Amino acid sequence: MPPQVSYCQSSTSHKTPLLSPNSRFKQILRQKYRQNRMKFTKKKLIPLLVFILFGASIFRFLNISMIRSSINSPIHHHLDCSSSSSSVCPKNIQDQDPSESNSPTDKEMRFLLEFFRSTVPCNLLVFGLEYKYSSLASLNHGGTTLFIEEILQQTTTIKVAINNNNTRVQRITYNTLASNAYHLLREARENPDCRPRLSSDDDLAKCQLALTDLPREVYGTVWDVVVVDGPGGARPDSPGRMGSIYTAGVLARNGGNASHVIVHDVDRTVEKWYSWEYLCEENLVASKGRFWHFRIPGATNNATTFCTT
Repeated sequence: MPPQVSYCQSSTSHKTPLLSPNSRFKQILRQKYRQNRMKFTKKKLIPLLVFILFGASIFRFLNISMIRSSINSPIHHHLDCSSSSSSVCPKNIQDQDPSESNSPTDKEMRFLLEFFRSTVPCNLLVFGLEYKYSSLASLNHGGTTLFIEEILQQTTTIKVAINNNNTRVQRITYNTLASNAYHLLREARENPDCRPRLSSDDDLAKCQLALTDLPREVYGTVWDVVVVDGPGGARPDSPGRMGSIYTAGVLARNGGNASHVIVHDVDRTVEKWYSWEYLCEENLVASKGRFWHFRIPGATNNATTFCTT
């Protein structure tokens, strides 16, 4: 009699299903994948993290470069002057070199406006563009405001009425170059006709720093405040501000009372040299950013020098 075979298996045993070759191959791959994941240590993560950080740094650098290039683009400085009634767009704004559009910062303008509010109404003379300092003209109710703007690619002077607040713009040509600043300064020191008080047209003709295109009424007016932010002086072939700073020093000494002269861009060599020479260190009363504020005492008729020290 054949031996009996028991059909009862232990409860702990499991039946292993039969797998097809493809299923068995997939199972082996999954097992190897799990084993490889367990072997992925921290040391293998370091090169990956370095690569990710390096890529992020490159992207950030390129993004910053694109933003800076868009800010420095001439399009960024463009103003809409299509309306002829605009009070902040002089007729020659499109003639201006974008490299010379070095407007005062917000902090610098607050510094200037805070001082100017204490002087209005007054006689205000600005060597610079009207659209940069139109806020001064707006504050100067009852006073006189004259802007002296550089005229480019033209040879005649033009007068432009801005508004009814007794404000005018006089456009003139400058016959100097910033690259000749040192030569002009040396000649002016040796020329007695470049003294603090110019009494005749002959004096204007004999001093190379004198602005001969200015109307004679400018020299005959007592100016309470003179702002110098023009003409252009950023490049060697720009006119430079030698003549405007010298003229500001002369005009500030026309009357018996003290006058104020405020010069912008004193971080540049020419503006710094000529301010020390004709406005004088002892007259410097305040500064903010690239602004220097000088208080010039009225000079006597026989004054032969600008500074006492």
